[in-house]
Amino acid sequence: MRRLRLLLPFLLILAACQTQRAPIVIVEPPGVPASLPSANPATYRELPGWSAAPLAAPLQAFRRTCDRFSRRAWDAPLSKSAPWAGTAQDWAPGCEALIAARDEAAARTIFETQFVPLEIIDREGKPRFTGYYEPMYEARHTPEAPFTEPVFALPADFVANGDQPLQRLADGTTRPYPPRSEITARGGPVIAYAHPSDVFFLQVQGSGRLTFPDGTTLRAAYAAHNGQPFKSVANWLIQTGRITTGQGSMQGIRAWMDRSTPAEVREAMNINPRFVFFQSLPEGDPDLGPNGAHNVALTPLGSMAVDPEFHALGVPMFVQTTAPGLGGDWSGLLISQDTGGAIKGPVRGDIYFGTGHDAGNRAGTMNAPGRLWVLLPRAVAERMFAAGLVASLTVSGRAGG
Repeated sequence: MRRLRLLLPFLLILAACQTQRAPIVIVEPPGVPASLPSANPATYRELPGWSAAPLAAPLQAFRRTCDRFSRRAWDAPLSKSAPWAGTAQDWAPGCEALIAARDEAAARTIFETQFVPLEIIDREGKPRFTGYYEPMYEARHTPEAPFTEPVFALPADFVANGDQPLQRLADGTTRPYPPRSEITARGGPVIAYAHPSDVFFLQVQGSGRLTFPDGTTLRAAYAAHNGQPFKSVANWLIQTGRITTGQGSMQGIRAWMDRSTPAEVREAMNINPRFVFFQSLPEGDPDLGPNGAHNVALTPLGSMAVDPEFHALGVPMFVQTTAPGLGGDWSGLLISQDTGGAIKGPVRGDIYFGTGHDAGNRAGTMNAPGRLWVLLPRAVAERMFAAGLVASLTVSGRAGG
């Protein structure tokens, strides 16, 4: 939905109903960089709140992921930057079992018997979990106050080039795509017009629903970004004394924009050179979110955005964190189905809360450290052990041991 190459260490955990610990010695294949994020084997009884964590939403999300896996070549890795996640064939048995699971209790047993938890450790000590949502904004087809800010579609001069898109100039040459200030000054193809602060947060979130006076609704879906680095407008507003640290939330920034002049708002928005282009799509199922980077519809409190430099998309992840929008201390299962320009690091997640004002208020309260475990198929561990990629390992077992 939204958008250096490092590898996670190849770790093996053989699972049985035991909990003994032994030192882990990682045998790194040639070419793997030394600065790898750390990982610790775990048991399900070590996952805080695992036995009571709701599974309905993540199970729904994971079944969509399984459909994506079934369309891949069996022997293709899920991710070139995270080969530890294995291939589609490795995930097939667990997918088949979870698709057939009758209820949450059956699904929990399947996870415990067919998947192995592995805690990911951020060596830099900067684990962080935030929240995002699909906003719903009032819009117009033509500009009229206060709906004056355009929602831009991809312009004709945009040349896709991975994370470094190019602009094709009139003479046929190309250059790196320009920053936000130049894009907004020159204009381009427009999907709709909305309030300036709404368009700003639409770009932060990466997609949203736009509603029109005639009752129609469309999805402004993420199309691409301009390749410029992301810079925090909130930090700039705080550093320049425009807002206090306590006002650095989505709600605080919106309040500042609403009381500021158009020129002041434009100055602040241009602090972030990253610019997001959109495409217009039908609303579809109103209960589901937009498609994330994994190309499946996002599930409220079942999907999470992660850093694809460290993680494969589609992997079940157990998270422990805290936020007022989650009712305080919280732990639960989420599926890595999206990415984001500001989501960087091995223990960095952005939890999808859903659509609309309430989801936005809850997501806006979330900004806290936490812990992250990936749940890997046992086939991945078995193959790695047979290949001798791990010299010594920890034995991990079910929650009930």
